[in-house]
Amino acid sequence: MNIAAAKAALSHLELDENPVSVRAKSRDFFWYSPVLKARLDHITADFVVAPRNEAEVIEVLRACYAHDVPVTTRGAGTGNYGQAMPLVGGCILHMKNMAAVVGVHPGRVIVQPGCLLKDLDAACKAHSGQEIRMFSSTWATATIGGFIAGGSGGVGSCTWGALRDLGNIIRLRVVTMEAEPRVLEFTGEELHRVSHAYGTNGIITEIEMPLAPAYDWVELFVTTQTFREAAQFAADLGNEPGILKKLITVFEAPIAQDYFQRVAPYMQPGQHLLALMIAPHAMDGFLTFTARRPDARIIWRTDWPDWQREPGPVFEYGWNHTTLRALKVDAQITYLQVRYAAPDHLARVEAVRAAFPPGEVMQHLEVMQEGGQTMFAGLSLVRFTTEARLDEIVKIHEELGCMIFNPHRYTLEEGGRQTVDDRQLAFKREADPKGLLNPGKMIAWDDPDFDFAGVYAYARMQVAG
Repeated sequence: MNIAAAKAALSHLELDENPVSVRAKSRDFFWYSPVLKARLDHITADFVVAPRNEAEVIEVLRACYAHDVPVTTRGAGTGNYGQAMPLVGGCILHMKNMAAVVGVHPGRVIVQPGCLLKDLDAACKAHSGQEIRMFSSTWATATIGGFIAGGSGGVGSCTWGALRDLGNIIRLRVVTMEAEPRVLEFTGEELHRVSHAYGTNGIITEIEMPLAPAYDWVELFVTTQTFREAAQFAADLGNEPGILKKLITVFEAPIAQDYFQRVAPYMQPGQHLLALMIAPHAMDGFLTFTARRPDARIIWRTDWPDWQREPGPVFEYGWNHTTLRALKVDAQITYLQVRYAAPDHLARVEAVRAAFPPGEVMQHLEVMQEGGQTMFAGLSLVRFTTEARLDEIVKIHEELGCMIFNPHRYTLEEGGRQTVDDRQLAFKREADPKGLLNPGKMIAWDDPDFDFAGVYAYARMQVAG
């Protein structure tokens, strides 16, 4: 690794060598996990370069390839798995300058990866009255490229499913890391080569995404007296095809009472909470749906008179903002990502609730569509005691038939399905022959015989101190 030679070759570009800012740009939200915080807190790159266009991306990759310098791509750094952490140092490829909305068309948008989700949404609405189908709860600060490379779903998934589902990404333009980088375009089956690959096998420089009509969504908070009623309400609403919705979230008590400071004064002890986004023209149907459930009570909606303090966007209570709000109150809180598959999702949730003492694992459910069926994605809040106990909690979930997408691991395989994605591995062999793109994140590249029996420890990771 010849850092000095790479920096000299790239000195005419926007280069950052300041140790303080380089460290800041080397970090993501890995600290949601006490396990990752202990392992990654010392990690930093050697320098940061922010290309202004695809030609400069190619120039960076060519120079770093020539001098054996690893390259880790980053957007806004809002990911929670350590995806954007440069485990062996090297170069951070910061995509902040590639943020243009290239074109908005009926049903689709073409955009550069550094565009913030909120700016993309605003451009689509202003140009043609359309909006992006789904986004992360970090809509105000996250980039579309980061969402594609590190995300899996979000606000909108209750109607549109996950990012990996057919039709939710139209096209990706990707640059390889070779002696002479190539520019490739992927559609259809080929999208899975690089989507949700943490930038381990190619750099995304342009994205084409589908759009939907934009609405002034009615945002609501609804309470129930029992958790079972809240979960059933969410599942049934997810199955109502005529009620257009963008968010269906369930919070088990006492999540809202303890961590949602602007909502808690309007709730009673022991009540459970739902956060919802409903299209205006679907409100009559929604109100009829709610009236059939006497246990459910609407306590706030955006078109009602204000509370003493506005709660802010409802979606900023869901997905991983729930964990963030809890962490601001209690530093011992962390989380798990759980797949409660249909058709047994309600029963699996109840089995998990029964398996733990009160307050250790608190249910936070997000309704998603999967293969045309409603299911739950769980982003459970967990009171952390020890790493060993956290591993036990994971094992108990798995024994109850729940799949864990482990946010306490920094590799693709451990954070996902604990299997090798042959498509992504094969493309890395083709597009990154030296293994310089985001090294340490793809176990199949480094240790094909790893058996997932313990935590994968990347041998080349920077040593603390």
